[in-house]
Amino acid sequence: MPIENAATAELIKALPKAELHLHIEGSLEPELMMALAAKHQVTLPYATIDDVRRAYNFDNLQSFLDLYYLGASVLRDEDDFYRLMWDYLCKCKEDKVVHAEIMFDPQTHTERGIGFEVFMPGFMRAIAQAEKQWGQSTLLIMSFLRHLSEESAFETLEAAQPYLSMITAVGLDSSELGNPPQKFARVFAKAKSLGLLRVAHAGEEGPAEYIWSALNDLDVHRIDHGVRSVDDPALMQTLAQKQMPLTVCPLSNIKLCVFSHMREHNILSLLDSGLLVTVNADDPSYFGGYLNDNYRALAAHLPITQEQIKTLAANSFKASFLAQDKKALWLAQVAAL
Repeated sequence: MPIENAATAELIKALPKAELHLHIEGSLEPELMMALAAKHQVTLPYATIDDVRRAYNFDNLQSFLDLYYLGASVLRDEDDFYRLMWDYLCKCKEDKVVHAEIMFDPQTHTERGIGFEVFMPGFMRAIAQAEKQWGQSTLLIMSFLRHLSEESAFETLEAAQPYLSMITAVGLDSSELGNPPQKFARVFAKAKSLGLLRVAHAGEEGPAEYIWSALNDLDVHRIDHGVRSVDDPALMQTLAQKQMPLTVCPLSNIKLCVFSHMREHNILSLLDSGLLVTVNADDPSYFGGYLNDNYRALAAHLPITQEQIKTLAANSFKASFLAQDKKALWLAQVAAL
């Protein structure tokens, strides 16, 4: 995507950044999907990689999710999950994403009979390798699928017990409408008692009331998406006062028709209202770009300044689960550019 201002393009490339809203299953590129389908003799409704790319044309969140779960069906053994994580972490290195807090969906795999003992070692092997090779910083967020039952979420939390030392937080994703945050209030309370931090998708396709519910019923540390907060002035004021982070995903919002065009995106008005807004890629292989692509899309279509770009990068560290000393180190590097 062309950017008229070369200095802005260079700034985006140079800035250290954290990514806080990334679904690892949503980074499954068509090439890896087809390779793993061939490896495991999984029949997909696509003959070529181009067929897969053409399928990435969604009408709404649910049509995306249908394809997302189909794609995940090719992930079968530990090495598949290693390759998936490794490919994303290599992209982090390329985009100068020095810290990533990565969501994974256990139920997408356990529902297929693939347990924590398969995917967790694959993820952790890639994470350890990236840390050793270039100092990549990575945390994991275990997300519950909200279209499934509270009982299923409790079962997932129980199955995760042997692996909690590898997991920093729990999250809530999948079909938002009709699945309000309070459906999982007891699960999140249990997660809190186990020492896990908490985030939740709210206010993407769901109403501002879902954001209130995530705050009050789930006691979250961050709101994933949250762009519908503008519908409620009292909520906007609360989010600003609390400096409650919003992990906004611009390209995702366009692809899923939350906004019809990037020039209509409200990220700058959220930022101007004093909210702690961050930029993230969500499901990059499905939504047309990784983190720097999202920054470039904002620069191409919105009147964003270089100072606002730096603020968004700084916010990504402020909103992260990093220790304060590490936050200070990266914030100093952002400020120096």
